[in-house]
Amino acid sequence: MRPHSDDQQPKWSVNGSSGVPESDSGLPEAAGARQPESLAALLGGRTGAIDATIPPVVFVAVWLAAGESVTAGVIAALLAAAAVAGWRLRRGARPRAAMVGMLTVAVAALIVLRTGRAADFFVLQLASNAASALAWAVSIIVRWPLLGVVVGAVLGQKTRWRRDPALLRAYSRGSWIWVLQYVIRVAVFAPLWWADEALALGGARVALSWPLIALCLAVSWWVIQRSLPPEHPGLRHPRAEIS
Repeated sequence: MRPHSDDQQPKWSVNGSSGVPESDSGLPEAAGARQPESLAALLGGRTGAIDATIPPVVFVAVWLAAGESVTAGVIAALLAAAAVAGWRLRRGARPRAAMVGMLTVAVAALIVLRTGRAADFFVLQLASNAASALAWAVSIIVRWPLLGVVVGAVLGQKTRWRRDPALLRAYSRGSWIWVLQYVIRVAVFAPLWWADEALALGGARVALSWPLIALCLAVSWWVIQRSLPPEHPGLRHPRAEIS
């Protein structure tokens, strides 16, 4: 599961690959001095995470205020999702990105209306985190770590990063932090959902949204930095393995 919608697409503060002066050795002059970078700056996601948190919070708040009426909660959540989608469109988000959030809330609403359990509003979130944990773990095992796929796409590298053994290893190690992020959510959400604790699920949804994402970005970036050798030129300069 890639970290989030089009209007929050990050911008990594790393050197471009074109127009970089080269030394006599043919390497960029800055190869030995890796520039300050940040996954948070590249992948962003704060606004998207906050936007996605609003409908569940509204659902729980109205559900409680209306005497635990799932119908009232669902209507309020759908209105909140529509308002968020409209706001994102006005900010220049692509229609598809804005509609995905709306569709997610609509599916959650249908599930709740069918089962009558307020906690089921969060079952889609539980399932998506379980699927994401599995997908990220498998990507590491097959040597296509999703962190590298996402960052490589943002940097316009396509798959060139995979030909750099150091980058492949760093992205693989960093991707395990993302697996852990999803596992933490599943470990928290699953027992609360099973116990039908809708209020606690709403609180967990807030606590494990942007705060956890920000921590994941910081830790996975630290892991990448520690995994790359000191002489490595950085994420924008993959080095092909020399046979």
